[in-house]
Amino acid sequence: MTYPREVLNRIKWVKGGLSDVIVTYVHRGAPDDMAMIKGEDIVELGRSFFRVGESHVPYHRIIKIENDGEEVYRA
Repeated sequence: MTYPREVLNRIKWVKGGLSDVIVTYVHRGAPDDMAMIKGEDIVELGRSFFRVGESHVPYHRIIKIENDGEEVYRA
């Protein structure tokens, strides 16, 4: 099984960065309880979360990761 953190780290370090990434994740209170973030807005890939600005999003909330228009992860 591949975990979202592994997918994001592989894209960041092997494929040259997160600029072509879109992450869809559970965001309570947002329309349909889902939000999308561009990879270029991810500040940090932590051990159990990724950080966008001052927000910390746990990896277990990630629903889908797309890289350059191709789905590379789905929960």
